[in-house]
Amino acid sequence: MYPSPFEYHRAGSVQDAVALLGKYGEDAKVIAGGHSLLPLMKLRLAQPKHLVDIRRIPGLNGIREDRGAIVIGAATPHAALEASALLRQRLPIVSEAAGLIGDAQVRNMGTVGGSLAHADPGADLPAVMLALGAELSVLGPKGTRTVAVEDFFVDMMTTALAPSDVITEVRVPFPPSGSGAAYEKFPHPASRYALAGVAALLTVAGGKVTAARVAITGLGTKASRAKAVEAAAVGKAPDAASLGAAAERANDGLKLRSDAQLPEPYRRSLAVTFTRRALTAAAKRAGG
Repeated sequence: MYPSPFEYHRAGSVQDAVALLGKYGEDAKVIAGGHSLLPLMKLRLAQPKHLVDIRRIPGLNGIREDRGAIVIGAATPHAALEASALLRQRLPIVSEAAGLIGDAQVRNMGTVGGSLAHADPGADLPAVMLALGAELSVLGPKGTRTVAVEDFFVDMMTTALAPSDVITEVRVPFPPSGSGAAYEKFPHPASRYALAGVAALLTVAGGKVTAARVAITGLGTKASRAKAVEAAAVGKAPDAASLGAAAERANDGLKLRSDAQLPEPYRRSLAVTFTRRALTAAAKRAGG
């Protein structure tokens, strides 16, 4: 199917992109890789009259270390995350999760900022960024602001971005010493979106879990923290029994979206199973 007619604009800078978005308002959409937006346009589920291309803007693509964090440009493709030696060394969960996204074409074209801004409920990176406590730098008409990832995802395909906002970079802090992180996923066999995906970050000291961040994607209308799991894990030994008991809390507060693909009991079982797997892998990496 063909999309509705639209005008294409290639932004020369982020400021140029913000100006174009401000000029065309609700009729405009940002495009970088296009692997999230274009399918919706072909189905006429999205019908923007203007596309603002930010992919070639200088400085939006790259991965670097800066003051206790990894900074990722918003137009950095997933394939670059997967291949990054810096990420494999310092934040392997990001590299590994990127390698699970779609297929090679999607990973080469799709971008970090695009994935987060699109906020698909089955996307992988939102859960990973929630577990890691990332921050997003956003440029809008009033200048740059920082948005905690906790406050970014509002609902299905809805974020805290205003129509004229552009994500410029994602800042991911290094976890404390003694931490381990892992992402476990049950993918759709065709799209490779997560039917259930869980990202976990555990910090272990003195034989006990001292801090935990767990996020679930694929099951609700948006990626969200599993705070009941976190509370159940903290203060306990990072052993199979304790982590298994914590994983049993995965459905506490989890509002499943309607889904004809899988029955509800099975989806709730997936939440527990993949939470247990993510916790176990994170604890192993933390030395637990």
